[in-house]
Amino acid sequence: MTPREIAVLVLSLGAVFFAIVAAVGLLRLPDIYARAHSTSKSETLGAVLALAAVATSYGLGHNTLKVVLLLLFMFLTNPTAAHAITRAARERGIEPWTTEDEQ
Repeated sequence: MTPREIAVLVLSLGAVFFAIVAAVGLLRLPDIYARAHSTSKSETLGAVLALAAVATSYGLGHNTLKVVLLLLFMFLTNPTAAHAITRAARERGIEPWTTEDEQ
């Protein structure tokens, strides 16, 4: 395997790992605030790693520039969207889950 192929493999495995972490967080956490925090961080990192793997596999060129711009766009918009969703939930009066809710 070439060093480029190894880098693509490592980046792809990292992307899969963080995508799984985001899915587990979405399924296991109790309320919208915790879920949004978990998924926005993990999913953003997973997507960034996946796009970095794509950019690495392309090498230098116009396609790589497009992927890097997409990577930057996702890096900026995913956390912003999660913030907007949780802010809307707060404005609608959705209360965060607490340990008192278990009793």
